[in-house]
Amino acid sequence: MSATGLDVFDKTLQTTHIWLDEVMAEIGLDRQVAWRVLGVVLRAIRDRIPLELAVHLGSQLPLLIRGIYYDQWHAPGRMDEKPRSLDEFLEPISEQLAQIRPMNACNATQAVFRVLSRHVNPGQIDKVRQSLPGEVQAIWLPVTPDTQVEVERVITQSDEVAAGGRRA
Repeated sequence: MSATGLDVFDKTLQTTHIWLDEVMAEIGLDRQVAWRVLGVVLRAIRDRIPLELAVHLGSQLPLLIRGIYYDQWHAPGRMDEKPRSLDEFLEPISEQLAQIRPMNACNATQAVFRVLSRHVNPGQIDKVRQSLPGEVQAIWLPVTPDTQVEVERVITQSDEVAAGGRRA
């Protein structure tokens, strides 16, 4: 039976949970913090890639995730100054994450990069990655079968705990 009565909502809710489970498995956060991390990093990417590419990436995101991606976006007022270094790219991410809880901005960013790499068209990911500064490209590591298996193992364990009623 449909949880919402609309298949499109059920599908995006399910997909969003998968993405959040993967962020949580990678950096050990709760679901609410994982949601915030996903939004902060996605918006940082969006604001630092060419407009056409940003729109193209947004079109490939699940409906709910697309909402946080476009949140607070003003295309005509986009940043003119693109970051030229990893520190410049991570600085606004770090500032926003510090408002949530102390965490390593680079690790959080890499976790979101890996989730994107697992779920978005590889050609699109390559274009996005190539449009970022070289130092940022260097931390966008390829997803290997080993990292995928590890994330799937952690998610399976989390699901088993949830099924046992021990997970909040």
